[in-house]
Amino acid sequence: QKYLCSSCNNVLKKALQTLCGHRYCSACLSWIVRNNKNAICQKCKEEDPGTLSEESLLAEERAFGDAAINKEISELKVRCVTLGCSWSGIMKNFEEHQSLCEYALIPCHTGCGHVVMRKKLADHLENGCVNNVTMCQKCKRSLSSSEYQNHFQLLLDYLCFGLFLFFQQNCCAPLISRDGCCFSEVGCSFRGSMEKIKEHEKTAVGAHMLLLLQHIRQLKASLFSATKAANSFIPWPELMISELENKLHVFENIVAVLNKEVETSNLEISAFRRQSELDQNLIRGLELKIAELHRCLTQKDAGLSTLHKSLLFSEQASYDGIFLWKITDVGRKLQDSVTGRTVSLYSPAFYTAKYGYKVCLRVYLNGDGTGKGTHMSLFFVVMKGDYDALLPWPFRHKVTFMLLDQNNREHIIDAFRPDLTSASFQRPVNEMNVASGCPMFLPLSKLQSPKYAYVKEDTLFLKCIIETN
Repeated sequence: QKYLCSSCNNVLKKALQTLCGHRYCSACLSWIVRNNKNAICQKCKEEDPGTLSEESLLAEERAFGDAAINKEISELKVRCVTLGCSWSGIMKNFEEHQSLCEYALIPCHTGCGHVVMRKKLADHLENGCVNNVTMCQKCKRSLSSSEYQNHFQLLLDYLCFGLFLFFQQNCCAPLISRDGCCFSEVGCSFRGSMEKIKEHEKTAVGAHMLLLLQHIRQLKASLFSATKAANSFIPWPELMISELENKLHVFENIVAVLNKEVETSNLEISAFRRQSELDQNLIRGLELKIAELHRCLTQKDAGLSTLHKSLLFSEQASYDGIFLWKITDVGRKLQDSVTGRTVSLYSPAFYTAKYGYKVCLRVYLNGDGTGKGTHMSLFFVVMKGDYDALLPWPFRHKVTFMLLDQNNREHIIDAFRPDLTSASFQRPVNEMNVASGCPMFLPLSKLQSPKYAYVKEDTLFLKCIIETN
């Protein structure tokens, strides 16, 4: 359930987490905010409509990218549910598979209106697509793929019958003696270096075939005229046999040259494929290294965070039972307490001695219990410590609270001795015991009054003294 969007209920894409703790797809949150003024989180409404707060108000700038959940989703094991497909893998590879899945139904790109399996698209284009037609440049007929292949073969047969003696004389000669295309005699005007001529003759096969076809027609007309003129001297069958033998020899040379070009092209394609496979393997290896480095970086970040917390704790910790707590941004934190956003604040932990009791303070700026809404409440909390097994229980030391007047005139002081029967002062079973102290420590009217300097420059100071003698 945690991987599903709170709006579309599909697997999260580019997950964002809102202040209320729910997750949305980036696109879903953008759409909700754009189409709804003062949009409220639907999950908050469903879970408990009576406790809606400012945190439930949705806004893109109040949400943050949830990198952890995005990483978890990218590594989820998934499988393709397209009928007939057996692919399985992890989520981050699924989108690539979707674009390649041979069993996926896709619309024909010609606009014929058919939807076919991706692996059957080629067969559909060749045999069933009404829009997949090609125009013959010579006879101007519109033909389907299969019809065009048969038609093109007829043109080739016609070329065979024509047969070009000049091809044998030019194309088969060494390129080093030429600076123009070997098809120049049939109309090709390309000229250049030996390398450029070779590249041109590889890539312009179609254009050269059309020029040859035109030349064949001219030869046929000339042959017909010559045959007619010489008909009284040479028998027609002998003329045809002699011409056909010459042309067959030329055609064999043409086929040999074309076969050599095809063989060269196949070798180049094979080399490209091998290089592509090597590149893909290299990319996969680099991706694995990046993932491993990211994992190590995440672990180091967590370690640094722990060290930072430990350092901060060491700097603030006290080991003599006397603790001074500086609270800044009092105005904002008081407002958070009123709205319920952050009801109470915990101080850093401190100790009665180096190996003594571990304790902290808890303050409700807008009050708690009998003091809620009228007083500031201040409590004392006994925490689970490393040396509890060596200490006497219950905790029995006198505790004194002080709110310091920053003009040093009238400090607020309250004190109490622990109730030895209360669970608050027994050896902790959990991380913290239930807090105990003064729910009506100071009226809020006095805290905020300009006559006193309990809050100065939006800062107040609380002091706790534990009698350890």
